[in-house]
Amino acid sequence: MAGPLRKREGDDDAAGDDVNGRMCIVTRESGTPEALIRFVAGPDGSVVPDLKRQLPGRGCWVKAERTLVDKAVAKKLFARALKTEVTVAADLGAMVDRLLAAQLAGMMNLGRKAGGFITGSAKVDAAVRSGEALAVFHSLDAAADGVRKIDQARKAWHLGMETEAEIPSFRLFTYSEMQELMGQNAFIHAAALAGQAGEGVVKRANLLEQYRNGGPSRGIGVAAQTRQ
Repeated sequence: MAGPLRKREGDDDAAGDDVNGRMCIVTRESGTPEALIRFVAGPDGSVVPDLKRQLPGRGCWVKAERTLVDKAVAKKLFARALKTEVTVAADLGAMVDRLLAAQLAGMMNLGRKAGGFITGSAKVDAAVRSGEALAVFHSLDAAADGVRKIDQARKAWHLGMETEAEIPSFRLFTYSEMQELMGQNAFIHAAALAGQAGEGVVKRANLLEQYRNGGPSRGIGVAAQTRQ
């Protein structure tokens, strides 16, 4: 995991006494930029999620969990942290979810072009058994039998390697949601492969899962429950 980013010149992020310059305005816990979401006040005074951490001006940080973003909205913590009058959308938590989902879908599309993201149950099964797969993905409405077969491949790889590490499994979108996000690249079963492109997919999948569930669900089909 990368270390903390250096503060942009001219910025004055709300950090409290955090040695890293990043502190959640809800929990008051410090963390790396990868574990937090940055927010800034836009030109019109509205609170804007800054997922790439590149927007200028004073920013504040919330741990990457939907419940905490919702709490920051309810308790009116953004105005206090940003030290200015701001307009906060009531559905800010849902907005962040949509942005994270679009970010993941975009990385999946890029990974597919780079050969680091494959689809189709047979290809996924082979990638798992060969150890090339970093993670597998299923649509939330995938048939149980198809998921079970790939889970068997994951278990076989795990036992064969005699390691505590498992190939993670994600279930984050229904097939129709993926069609909206990815068009013709929507899938039922997929896998991120070893390499930079696949690592980018897994990193963003972990962030979205963390945001929705407060931790990894590892594909047990509850990822959509916290969404509105």
